[in-house]
Amino acid sequence: QRAFDGASYGRLVSDWITAGSSIDTEVSSSLPTIRNRTRELVRNNDYAKNLIREIKNNVVGRGFTFQCHIKQQRGDKLNEKLNDKIEIEFYRWGKKKNCNAAGKLSFAQIQQVVISNVAESGEAIVRLITKKFGDSTVPLALQILDSDLLDETYNAVSENGNSIRMGVEVDVWGRPLFYYFHAKHPGDYSFVDAPSERRNSHIKIPASEIIHLFIPETEKQTRAVSWFASTLMRMKQMAGYEDAEVVAARASACLMGFIQTPAAELEGDDLENGQRVTDFEAGVFKKLNPGETMNVPNVSRPSGQFDPFMRLMLRGVAAGVGTSYETVSKDFSQTSYSSARQSMVSERDNWRVLQDWLKENFHQVVFEKWLDMAVMSGTISLANYETDPNQYYESVRWIPRGWTWIDPSKEISANLEAIKSGFSTITDVVAQGGGDYEELLKQRKRELDSAKAQGIVFESDPIAYLQPTTPQIAPQKIDPNAEQDPANA
Repeated sequence: QRAFDGASYGRLVSDWITAGSSIDTEVSSSLPTIRNRTRELVRNNDYAKNLIREIKNNVVGRGFTFQCHIKQQRGDKLNEKLNDKIEIEFYRWGKKKNCNAAGKLSFAQIQQVVISNVAESGEAIVRLITKKFGDSTVPLALQILDSDLLDETYNAVSENGNSIRMGVEVDVWGRPLFYYFHAKHPGDYSFVDAPSERRNSHIKIPASEIIHLFIPETEKQTRAVSWFASTLMRMKQMAGYEDAEVVAARASACLMGFIQTPAAELEGDDLENGQRVTDFEAGVFKKLNPGETMNVPNVSRPSGQFDPFMRLMLRGVAAGVGTSYETVSKDFSQTSYSSARQSMVSERDNWRVLQDWLKENFHQVVFEKWLDMAVMSGTISLANYETDPNQYYESVRWIPRGWTWIDPSKEISANLEAIKSGFSTITDVVAQGGGDYEELLKQRKRELDSAKAQGIVFESDPIAYLQPTTPQIAPQKIDPNAEQDPANA
């Protein structure tokens, strides 16, 4: 006997696949099919399209905020002048004419496309182009490559004995060395802007120029499939069921009723091929001939089980992709404050994990390459950069978007108590909302200085607002040796 029921064999588990294979073997056999089916769903399925939109908006939003915190050579204070210089130059580079090789996407929009591609296709590929575009002084631009271009059918052994898996050459440790891309997009049938003999050729690009983004399930995984992989069949069946219910409902709505006639039917002008021809109009009642009766069918489509069934299926879709049911369906009719908050807390934990992953694997990589190019081009001058660039790499902060709550007053009160008790800090609370505490202080100071210059006092300035308007009387000193009135003693 087996020690585990899950390892038993029998009629009920005869279709359960138990053959073992590597993750790359499983991905290579399914990658193009899953990718293309997911794209078709995103084009035509409302729920799939909404999921991509929600992932993009919740993980990236309007883009991560960039803050530089380089300290002065002596002391613990920040080098505000240098930090402002780096932030301004990076902001200028982030314009679409400078940071995107095609000149169509700003850096914030590139972030949105990247996370959208990872969710839809399972991976996103960004090439680092060391060349100036637009009016940038930094020789660097980003090119987003379609994952179709990375030839998943190219599996071979390189000249130096390395393994080439699905278009990626890796060493014995599984580290990528080179990427092999199609010279022409394999699905670009309508255009002939490149010679046909180049369609099956490869362009070999070093891994140092490629940012290959996907979330691996194992250490040596080379490529990945869409986040929708486990929900594709469910969503396809849902769409078919919904179409069938719509067709049935339309057919039932078109069928108004049946006229039952006696067995001995008389010939007449209103008969054609033995069937009576009758015209129906909305809201009109007609008289029947003697002996005829009217039967109106009970139209019950869609059935009462349609909505509960769709909710059940959408919960499965939400669990597979990693969101809440409300996010997928936009249905808040079954939600209370407590259940909505619990759902949001769980979902936001997932978003934060994805934000941290994106910061480490995309934002930080881009910044380090940008800073290298900025120093080499003379745009920015940094002391001891050649010997210790890590001190500058580690000085940057990427602040992702935050979220508000259903009842902000309760959350603010809870945050105040946490800060007073020492369980949290103002920096943590501001970061939860997607802000930067030091930038908040600068902005607050500008506001207060401006209000003071105009002679305006707001409740947001506690010191000025709570200052007493009447002079306080200083307490009189009492001579202990002097006689006191018993009534005032």
